[in-house]
Amino acid sequence: MLRATLKSLLARKVRLVLSGLAVVLGVMFVSGAFVLTDTLGRSFDAIFADAYEGIDVQVAAKPKLAVSETEGEQVSPPFPATVLDQVRTLPGVSGATGSVNAAGARLIGSNGKVVTSFGPPQLGSNWTGESGLLELREGRAPQSDGEIVVNAALAKAGKVTVGDRVGVLTLAPKQEFTLVGIFGYSGGRDSIGGANEIHFTTPVAQRLMLGAPNTYNGIILTTADGVSPEQLRDDVAATLGDGYVVKTGEQLSADAAAGLKEGLSFFNRILLGFAGVALLVGTFLILNTFSIIVAQRTRELALMRAIGASSRQVIGSVLVEAVTIGLLASVLGLAAGIGVGALLAYVFGQFAGGLTLAGLGVPPVAVLSSFGVGLVITVVAALLPALRASRIPPIAAMQDVATPDRPLTRVTLSGAVVTAAGAGLLALGLSGNAGDNTLVTILTGVLLAFIGVALLTPLISRPVVSLLGGLFSWSVPGKLGRLNSGRNPRRTAITAAALMVGIALVTGVTVILDSAKASIAGQAEQIIDAELVIAGEQTGPQTPTFDPTVVDRAAALPGVAAVAGLYNDMAEVDGERRFVNAATDLAAVGRIWGAKATAGTVTTLRPDQVALSEPAAKELNKSVGDRITAQFARGEPHTYTVSAIVPEDRLPGSIMLPKEAAADFTQPQPYLALVQLTPGTPVAQVQPQLEELVKDSPEVSVADRAGFIAQQNGQFDTLLQMIQILLALAIVIAVLGIINTLALSVLERTRELGLLRAIGLRRAQTMRMITVEAVVISVFGALLGVTVGSGLGAAVVEALKDEGITDLVLPWAQMGLFVGLAALIGVIAAVLPAIRAARINVLGAIAHD
Repeated sequence: MLRATLKSLLARKVRLVLSGLAVVLGVMFVSGAFVLTDTLGRSFDAIFADAYEGIDVQVAAKPKLAVSETEGEQVSPPFPATVLDQVRTLPGVSGATGSVNAAGARLIGSNGKVVTSFGPPQLGSNWTGESGLLELREGRAPQSDGEIVVNAALAKAGKVTVGDRVGVLTLAPKQEFTLVGIFGYSGGRDSIGGANEIHFTTPVAQRLMLGAPNTYNGIILTTADGVSPEQLRDDVAATLGDGYVVKTGEQLSADAAAGLKEGLSFFNRILLGFAGVALLVGTFLILNTFSIIVAQRTRELALMRAIGASSRQVIGSVLVEAVTIGLLASVLGLAAGIGVGALLAYVFGQFAGGLTLAGLGVPPVAVLSSFGVGLVITVVAALLPALRASRIPPIAAMQDVATPDRPLTRVTLSGAVVTAAGAGLLALGLSGNAGDNTLVTILTGVLLAFIGVALLTPLISRPVVSLLGGLFSWSVPGKLGRLNSGRNPRRTAITAAALMVGIALVTGVTVILDSAKASIAGQAEQIIDAELVIAGEQTGPQTPTFDPTVVDRAAALPGVAAVAGLYNDMAEVDGERRFVNAATDLAAVGRIWGAKATAGTVTTLRPDQVALSEPAAKELNKSVGDRITAQFARGEPHTYTVSAIVPEDRLPGSIMLPKEAAADFTQPQPYLALVQLTPGTPVAQVQPQLEELVKDSPEVSVADRAGFIAQQNGQFDTLLQMIQILLALAIVIAVLGIINTLALSVLERTRELGLLRAIGLRRAQTMRMITVEAVVISVFGALLGVTVGSGLGAAVVEALKDEGITDLVLPWAQMGLFVGLAALIGVIAAVLPAIRAARINVLGAIAHD
């Protein structure tokens, strides 16, 4: 029985390839994700080992506010220079160097624009001299306060050379410096992990990066002979107390790598999520393939039953074929995934400013997951067809291949139950009542919804396909194609469901993002009564900010009625992490923000007062007169008295602090300014004057309200494009499913096609018939996809009403485009099966058994 199964499999190589290709692509995605994150993880291990190689022990003040990698840059608070003098005299210390090292130093390149960084930090430090790691390549060290040196990667990116006058943005507004040197790193490297570094003299670094003279935010210690780093660490920690963090170089390297790996694991989960979508689509393809195979082999399997094969052996025959396909697909998918992982790691390295990659490695989890996923998917998908094959009676060996159209009652009831379960889980997850399992609940609900709709699809496939096929029934090939596509509702439904999944997800995400964009635009139009906005578009780790004096100078311009400058940051409020805001002029905020609402507003706050929105007051359980304690990125905790609680739309944020609080924010400069003009003043009159005011902040621009809204919504468009690219793989697998179904259908109908050709159907007509069949199935799948996707998107939008997404937008143009592309996909998918059908030998086909 085993030999017969393997011979049957090898005799149908095309079927083997088409069946396994979907699994290959899905496994490729899974193994590629693990190879990518493993390669990047080891690369960062090597980078941080080099970065901290010359450090025995480092001293830093304990952060005032812990910030994760996904929330922004960790602010290491400054401490007085007297701490350096204190540790320098401790036993076991042979050398102590005070260091300033903080994120936020941005170079303005030769083109007048800020050199951006997508991921790696932009660091500002004090120059402490060359070391075994750091070496000057050109020029000299900075000696006066107007001089800087930069690393070679930054010099190349900014196209600057020694002797140039360059602008630098930091915690302070733009300042001009002379570039006197360019440095690199051991091993000929231009940067460490793609970081851009600017080194100042120590007094300038203290003032610009820490905001206070005679302070440091780190001390690098060298151990004396006979003293281990661990021993010195413990002695220094005991001396300085709990307010400081003391670590060895090895600990610093491990902690830094662990933080980045946390971000990589999140990225890995995203890739695996899309791999799961691809595998779900592949499951539909394999299920359909094995169903067709069993139908084609009915007589063959019945003969085996007639000569003594048991039902168990028939099941085993089908499952052996599935295991064989799964093994081969897993091997090929793993190999492809290794290549894809290496390619993505290279792209990531270039994107991160020339990251030096570790050697390519294949972690055990990549191998195990590849074979586990490949085998499980194929075996599970083949199980139902295998059970169906075991029920074939031996009498079928004396008949033509029989594939009766079974009743749809059972599958329809199953589909209704599964769909209802999916809808229930979705409702539970979106309502926020699933606790810590919200994401798992929502994803399970989506999965069950897709499976349920796929099970319900046969019920509607025949009438819908007949209706769609009617568009092509003006010719004989069109009529035949319509009849063929509706001949087997189950087969058509599964093939269409594979395409449905990808299109439904893209449609659902589009509905959510378009609704969010429309809601934001509508709320901005209703709430913000400002004609011009000063803001920047974030292109790196730091939010673009500008000089606070710009707000005052803008308010003094002719034609300007009011200007409100806004600050924001993360803070710990009564032990809870929350975003907080501050404003330069609360009276101006009252005029501009929520001016079309009917409720009252806040016009002033004393340095010890705070205003809360009604939802924030409820969450914090605060009333007017109560106190809150806030810890910012810098400074000591502050206590504020609640002076006002106002409706949510009267504040730009939920917690409004006095402008004095911004001094302790991560970036103590405004990120946004709203400019209201006097009635009758044209925007074109004031906008050029505002642009002149921010000319020293190249990251910042001036836009009218519509332009600002479009700029903010552009982030949603970028996100949508990324999702569409990742989901394209699922759509490619669905196209393979259509090709596979048609190719196997052509084989199944060999005799029928021969008879049609014999009675006069020409080759071109045969090809048109197959093409119509493919187009009808593709369009049916697309219609299912846009319908299901719109429903899922609408459900999410409804659940997010309290979060501000109040407008439901259905992207009719894009949904029409999806249906049109599905028709094109059908034409493309039909090419090979149509050519095969047209080339059938008429006499051989008529004699085909």
